[in-house]
Amino acid sequence: MPRVKAIAATSGVIPAKAGIQTDVKAIAATSGIIPAKAGIQTAKLLYALRLSCGLFKLRIGAVIGLTAAAGAAATPGNLSGAQLFLFALAVTGAAAAAGGFNQYAERDLDRLMQRTQRRPFATGELVPGARFLWLLATVLVVSVAAAAALANALAAAYVFLGAFFYGVVYTVWLKRRTWWNIVVGGAAGSFAILAGAAAVEPGVPPAVAAALAGVLFLWTPPHFWSLAIACRDDYVHAGVPMLPVVIGVERCARVILAHTLALTALSLVPLAFGMGPAYAAAAVGGGAWFIAKSVRLVRQPTREAARANFHASLAQLSALLLATIAERLLSA
Repeated sequence: MPRVKAIAATSGVIPAKAGIQTDVKAIAATSGIIPAKAGIQTAKLLYALRLSCGLFKLRIGAVIGLTAAAGAAATPGNLSGAQLFLFALAVTGAAAAAGGFNQYAERDLDRLMQRTQRRPFATGELVPGARFLWLLATVLVVSVAAAAALANALAAAYVFLGAFFYGVVYTVWLKRRTWWNIVVGGAAGSFAILAGAAAVEPGVPPAVAAALAGVLFLWTPPHFWSLAIACRDDYVHAGVPMLPVVIGVERCARVILAHTLALTALSLVPLAFGMGPAYAAAAVGGGAWFIAKSVRLVRQPTREAARANFHASLAQLSALLLATIAERLLSA
């Protein structure tokens, strides 16, 4: 069987041959009804998709794209559905470039942490090299240029700043040095909201979009600190100064609750600026759920409670973003 050079043609990344051969054979072997050649080709595709989704953190990128769409929905103005969709794709592309760089830069840490030790650079499935960095730079430049073409220079600047804050400010400058890493790095999500708002109307963001940007800024630390409590041993072993490592789990849980209360209160501000019942239900319901799980974490600072709070944070943010978009669709 010819060697599989998954995604190498487009990225220049060199995969570990034995691992790919094993993966391809395993995937192809599970499909008894697919002819041999078709099965191998399907396995190649599935392998490349799996590798790309993990390497570029496409699930997180999709959420960042949704965040930009919510920022656009929160801003009065005219932006066609096709423009908004393509702009969200551009934001997703920039986030994917930042996510890929994060894995490239943290491959040494990833090998030390149980949560991340199966990432492709950590396992040796992919070998780092200059071509991968060129690929990431190309994806970022194309994404920012697309945002400028679809919207305007200000929106493109926000798209770039979101990727820069995650890829450089958080990953390179702060993560290994200070517990402020995720606080400052959390601005990446806020830039996505601002990018969406600027795509509709460049200038000072309206009150609803500004409030949502603030919510994203306050939301990121408790979201990630909850995960850091659940994986505290990993961060201790890797020497990463996440807040639960620096001040302890109990104190960190109280800080998480304070952030949750603040962001929930801020999420109610858009109701004073015309947001309707769908948003109200999401802000009140999602916020109450997040607060309840944070209170439980304070009372029972366990890994299980931390994971539950992590998932509650995802539910709360998803509800806010989708409700913001739904309000725009309902008012159209």
